[in-house]
Amino acid sequence: MTVKIVTDSTSYLPQNLRRELDVDVISLNVHLGNESFREVEIDNHVFYQKMAACKQFPTTSQPAVQEFVAVFERHVQADDPVVAIFLSSKMSGTFSTASLARQMLLERYPQAEIEIIDSKSNSMEMGLAVLNAARAAKAGKTFAEVKAAAEHTIARSRFLFVPEKLDYLKKGGRLSSAAALIGSVLQIKPVLTVIDGAAEVFSKVRSAEKALDLILSTFLADVKEKGFGEAVVHHINNELEGYRLAARIEKELHVIPAIIPIGPIIGCHVGPGALGIAYYTKDASERGAASDVSAAKALAGAAL
Repeated sequence: MTVKIVTDSTSYLPQNLRRELDVDVISLNVHLGNESFREVEIDNHVFYQKMAACKQFPTTSQPAVQEFVAVFERHVQADDPVVAIFLSSKMSGTFSTASLARQMLLERYPQAEIEIIDSKSNSMEMGLAVLNAARAAKAGKTFAEVKAAAEHTIARSRFLFVPEKLDYLKKGGRLSSAAALIGSVLQIKPVLTVIDGAAEVFSKVRSAEKALDLILSTFLADVKEKGFGEAVVHHINNELEGYRLAARIEKELHVIPAIIPIGPIIGCHVGPGALGIAYYTKDASERGAASDVSAAKALAGAAL
């Protein structure tokens, strides 16, 4: 009996790590004009090219309940417990639908162990929790220990990012038209974060350079105070700048972070060009552990 890990496509885990750690991914869907795509099946560059050419704003939808049931039931029938970690319940109905699937299966299989965890975020802030849960499962940890590994990471994680333009946040209803206009005229760059499951403004600065400086300084201050766990650089169709940001982190910490692109579901709400860092810290007693360094190197190697 092995604990099985399930997540959704907005975790943006590198494919080889999903295979290596046996993580199941349930895909959200994106709709652009008359076309619909499962996020896991469309190339990021192709999607962003289509989005730039389309006059209609893309929309997204959660997976159907039967998709969750099918994945969970396969593991339940093999007598394997399931720990499933999903996109913030304040950003999507994915968590609620997964919880409904769990209840449906518990009616059929009362003995089943299925834990649904609200990551209270998205992208690799969620993905890092998935990775640590999957590592614990692969190491033969118990159902409770695997769940705790995910929750431990969630409690110590942060995601800081800056959009290139405010248009997509305005179109997606995340920013008022007036705020977007003022921000554009004054060249204000909001640094965004995720707090208790919702996107929030962390700070506002006057240039992209200052925004990245703030993101980096906040990250380094957190690491200094609480210790380094793992970090990834995120970008939305902006790989070159992602490498530059990763180089700055390497210079400061002598650790090469993974560089991981954000796909269509989150990307269509934030917009191409965005950059950021997702990371988690460690308690002081865990700082400098060899396992933390090797895990960070493995993640970086998997994404390059």
